[in-house]
Amino acid sequence: MNAIELRISLKDWGYIAIVGALFGFIISMIFYHLAPNFYDKSTLYFGVLTSIIIVFFSSLFITISNEYILPQVQQNLWNIISFGFSFSAGMFGFLLSYALFSIFDTKIANFIEPFVWELTFSIGILTFLIGLILHQFISMKYKNEEIKRQMLESRLKALENELNPHFLFNALNSMSELIYIDQKKAERAILDLSKFLRNALNTQSLIEVHKEIKMVQTYVNIENIRFNNNIILTILPHNNAVEQKKIPKFSIQLLVENAIKHGYMQQPLHIQIDLKNDMITVSNDGKKMKNIQFGVGLNNLQKRLEFLNVGKLEYKDQEEVSFMIRFNKEIA
Repeated sequence: MNAIELRISLKDWGYIAIVGALFGFIISMIFYHLAPNFYDKSTLYFGVLTSIIIVFFSSLFITISNEYILPQVQQNLWNIISFGFSFSAGMFGFLLSYALFSIFDTKIANFIEPFVWELTFSIGILTFLIGLILHQFISMKYKNEEIKRQMLESRLKALENELNPHFLFNALNSMSELIYIDQKKAERAILDLSKFLRNALNTQSLIEVHKEIKMVQTYVNIENIRFNNNIILTILPHNNAVEQKKIPKFSIQLLVENAIKHGYMQQPLHIQIDLKNDMITVSNDGKKMKNIQFGVGLNNLQKRLEFLNVGKLEYKDQEEVSFMIRFNKEIA
């Protein structure tokens, strides 16, 4: 069990409140069968109030333990402390409820008075058992969520490892030829490739748009060795806010690579990147694509956009071939 398993969400508290209401109903029924002559509306109110106070103490104790106590003690003591608080919540809740009803001299208080401590201990044991059940339920829920998160990360890493390796081979071949033609240009190309690979080794699945753009510019510089500066990249004016949005690593680069691969026709290819709040568009004026179908690279990007809850991939083939990363509404 790790620290996150001790965090209880609002939905979890909903379950706890339901259990508390049932617990109050059970208390009322127990007293009804134990002492029918003492049973009146005060007994029902006592059961409801007891369950509310127990839920309150549970909330208070869990908050205190999570924030101040458990982080300061060894992990093997967490269960003991948590279950101790469950027992205490039941005892304090029952005693406080009894004290309040004793003030008004109710029938249920008169019935409880002779054996109040036995009942207090019994209620503490019951809340301990309920706390044990809830603890197991919440722990299992978080363990399942952790397994799902790890599976998602594994799938993302597998998708990232599918990125086209041919770029590196082509770049190295071009540089080997360039060494004999222009050594200074070859040196700059090697530095660009080193910069690109350093960024590529970043383990983050999501990066800021401005970092991705820098990688794309470096990528085009390297590709222009092979294409004799015939790849002309233009980034349209945009506001700074869009640069801070996060997208899957290699997403824009993959669309630029796709434009070069399918659009280049032995003449200058103009690639334009338009950054907007709701969408990033990569368009080119090269060869038109008939019946566009998503291959490995585009399917890869589509899945990463979906897994990371960033948006979706769209395209249109009109005067120019354009691919768009459309952000989800909560991100746009």
